[in-house]
Amino acid sequence: MEHVPVLSSEIVRILSPRDNSSLLDCTFGGGGHTKVLLETCRCYVCGLDRDPDAIQRAHEVKKKYNDRFDFVLERFSKIAEVFECGRRFDGVVFDFGISSFQIEDSSRGFSFIREAKIDMRMSKTGTSAYDVLNSFSEGDIADILWIYGEEPQSRRIASMIVKHRIKSRIETTTQLRDIVRKVYQFESINKKHSKIDVATKTFQAIRIFVNDELNEISEALNQLPEILNNNARIATISFHSLEDKIVKNWAKSRKDCVLPINKSVIKPYNDEILRNPRSRSAILRGFVYTKDRGL
Repeated sequence: MEHVPVLSSEIVRILSPRDNSSLLDCTFGGGGHTKVLLETCRCYVCGLDRDPDAIQRAHEVKKKYNDRFDFVLERFSKIAEVFECGRRFDGVVFDFGISSFQIEDSSRGFSFIREAKIDMRMSKTGTSAYDVLNSFSEGDIADILWIYGEEPQSRRIASMIVKHRIKSRIETTTQLRDIVRKVYQFESINKKHSKIDVATKTFQAIRIFVNDELNEISEALNQLPEILNNNARIATISFHSLEDKIVKNWAKSRKDCVLPINKSVIKPYNDEILRNPRSRSAILRGFVYTKDRGL
């Protein structure tokens, strides 16, 4: 499949790469942002990703750019540990959330568009969505749906999940999707037509919980001073309010040395949304890290 990086020209503008600069792509995915940056100038980029499926895509980038690119298989909450040798970067980009490759690969169990075994693990290790649905208590499932998905029918959906699994285990993405749809149909809640499927928030919540995505973001942002040069640039792309809130609070707590580049957030124009519908909810923030002011 073709991978379309979100807000790529805006990322280049925020990071302002130059010859011999060193950049870190903390969410390599399909390598979209990495390749755009490498094409901009004679810079170096290190890609980071927790998904082992990204290794093959990284090999293709390595073939083309040789010593200007490296890849590390690791979650971005480990950046201080990965680069404890003293490596420092002039810019870093985060593209939070799920990648297009993970969505399109039905075997990963992220999407309800096609039937597949429900999994949702980015690293392919640890607790899966299947485990959550079939072994967590009704109260815990309801909390996950509310906290991570802001799902208004979290308790009804959790109750329906538990009732369903008493009869048979929830094994596929479409089974979970249909459970959520039944809740909304039964409660007559979804009266207004919406382009967004009612199951979206439930899938989002379980995915975020399974991958501990919000804590990952917080930990990575807090480690940035250990790997950045003075006046390094930071770009973050969020796709929902929970991610963006973490970025905003982090920047606010360090306003003495993390300075915003733009007065307001950057969002995709209509033409990009038409080319790449995934970009419609993207929010880009840019910052400069001024090390000499102390952090």
